[in-house]
Amino acid sequence: MVQTDTLSNGLRIIHRSFPSDISYCGIAVNTGTRDEFQGEQGMAHFVEHMLFKGTQKRRAHHIVNRMENVGGELNAYTAKEETFIYAAFPGEYLSRTMELLNDIVFHSQFPSQQIDREREVIVDEILSYDDSPSELIYDDFENLIFAGHDLGHYILGDQETLHSFNQGKIKNFVQRQYRPDNMLCFSFGKSSFSKVFRLAEKFFSSASNPSNGALPIKHRMAPEIPLPTKKEIRKDTSQTHLVMGWPTFNMHHPDKYILYMVNHLLGGGSLNSRLNLSLREKHGLVYHVESNLTLYSDTGLFTIYFACDPKFREKCLRLIHKEVEKIMQTELTPTQLIRAKRQWKGQMGIAAENHENSVLGMGKSFLHFGHYIPLYDLYAEIDRITSQEIRRVAQDIFSTSPFELSYV
Repeated sequence: MVQTDTLSNGLRIIHRSFPSDISYCGIAVNTGTRDEFQGEQGMAHFVEHMLFKGTQKRRAHHIVNRMENVGGELNAYTAKEETFIYAAFPGEYLSRTMELLNDIVFHSQFPSQQIDREREVIVDEILSYDDSPSELIYDDFENLIFAGHDLGHYILGDQETLHSFNQGKIKNFVQRQYRPDNMLCFSFGKSSFSKVFRLAEKFFSSASNPSNGALPIKHRMAPEIPLPTKKEIRKDTSQTHLVMGWPTFNMHHPDKYILYMVNHLLGGGSLNSRLNLSLREKHGLVYHVESNLTLYSDTGLFTIYFACDPKFREKCLRLIHKEVEKIMQTELTPTQLIRAKRQWKGQMGIAAENHENSVLGMGKSFLHFGHYIPLYDLYAEIDRITSQEIRRVAQDIFSTSPFELSYV
């Protein structure tokens, strides 16, 4: 059961009771890469790093040891539409965790010497990311489709912009975006909701929002998608890496679960996905092929990725188009539909056993939808999907030529 309430400053408190010796607690901020102004590219991620580098009463090593010394773990991540700061810990340390979260989220000082040091850490992270073509190509692909839009730049930023960051710019970003009415506190574990809320009042109620009209949060605007295009980037890789994809609808669209089913059937991570059976098992052309669905608040992307020997590139593309055409033109038989639903629900059930993923999913659900979607409700959504709907949505998405980006 998930219980919720809101502090007087607008901070939402979300708690799911669960009989586990390990608890989770964190702050979800409705802020990501797309909320940066010109000249701030990479700021959301930089701030996430800097939250761990010193507060009014703690230095960086005190922050790390505060959870590690009791067997807990402190973590964070930044995406294009959200930032999460959270901890996993033995349940008796809930108060210790919430006090620390309050300290780093609302009282970080961003010391100048730490800014210079962390800047070099992130530059190294950028260089390391450049050496991972199977990951970098997804960002380059989004930059191709969303060029000129807030969704069309790297989460890590670039070296030139990073070197312009200083304490003043960082504090301006935090004051603008890290406001209680733009975030929530999520919790999971055996503690009662009354205890969670009482501790939230104790540690978070003093956090305030900017005065009316001061430092307004950046307004998000939906991107305009250009005509499909193909682009090649020269990379020193032994394989050809390629992403092809189609713009699709956003995370609030009523057909999103049908589209997730399309993704599951084509290449959504299963060994028996159509793309894996064709490109790898039947023809032996690739080690890895996958499809992915990325849904934002106002747009989305359906992508297919593979890496292969350059001489097999065109054959791989022909086989992919064949499978895409098949899902557009041929409805699943009743047996195929039942099998696909059973498999997808089973994968969801297994994934739900990973409590960290479930907790982060709960926080993200409340951040973007204002409610939690229990597993049995997701099962019900899957059960309602028909073969006709799968074909219709596939035709809606794949009826245009795809964008295509490759490393050669």
